[in-house]
Amino acid sequence: MHLLKTLCQLPAPSGEEAALTTFLLNYVREHGPGWRHPPLVVHDESRFQDCLVLVFGQPRTAVFAHLDSIGFTVRYGRELVPIGGPECKPGYQLVGQDAQGEITCTLTVEQGTDEAETEVLGYEFSRAIDPGTSLTFACDFRETETTVQSCYLDNRLGVWAALRLAETLEHGIIAFSCWEEHGGGSVPYLARFIYETYGVRQALIADITWVTEGVKAGSGCVVSLRDSLIPRRAYVERIRAIARAAGIRHQVEVEGIGGSDAKDLQRSDIPWDWCFVGAPEDEVHSPNEIVAKADIASMVALYEVLLREL
Repeated sequence: MHLLKTLCQLPAPSGEEAALTTFLLNYVREHGPGWRHPPLVVHDESRFQDCLVLVFGQPRTAVFAHLDSIGFTVRYGRELVPIGGPECKPGYQLVGQDAQGEITCTLTVEQGTDEAETEVLGYEFSRAIDPGTSLTFACDFRETETTVQSCYLDNRLGVWAALRLAETLEHGIIAFSCWEEHGGGSVPYLARFIYETYGVRQALIADITWVTEGVKAGSGCVVSLRDSLIPRRAYVERIRAIARAAGIRHQVEVEGIGGSDAKDLQRSDIPWDWCFVGAPEDEVHSPNEIVAKADIASMVALYEVLLREL
């Protein structure tokens, strides 16, 4: 879990993924030559900004894992604007850096004065923070025999699983995307590049979903039948059949809300098939996201067999 802890500690809110991208580039350059099949590394800021694509062999399937996290942007007068949909409870510790130095401050939540009584987010700190500064949850990484708990398991755990997959992957593509938590936008140009260059048009979304009344922690990773979008059922059933044949414990998800990098694939003019496959977490979008290790193991095992069989 050392690598996962490192990933969770690296701040990369939507729009500021560059430092995490640099870390991944260095990690792949160091470890990639020792993987079973070293990948072609595609990183071109002029075409792909802070995204990163790893190409293995003769790919048939692409795995999309987003790099970014939720967080906050400093506005004016000690006010904060959310990045994505963070859980906001007063007292959460936030960290960042501006031109004046390092920041460790406390989230405040006050009732607004407008008719809708919208909550006003702010911070407590010994000085004013420069407007435009990004703040993220302070990382408190906790590991037990059965669980891992930290901020930003969504989606550093998806990134971690993709890197584990890369160690043995023979044929496939891993695409690390940006901005997913705040509306997306990088997947369209990644998807077009992958389709036009390699002819690949089937995808798996390596992301983290929710523990709900129908999805239990410790019962295996999730194959999502739908969220706010609906994938093509024939493709999803192929994935479920492969999972059953391999004897990998998994569960299905049926939701009417939520989304992922699949949003941009679904709305593309390219006939992409896609399916969300990921571990479920509790305490979503908080500093205390928690995932069962059994579900992490199931996720990695399922990705390995899917990239062989699809």
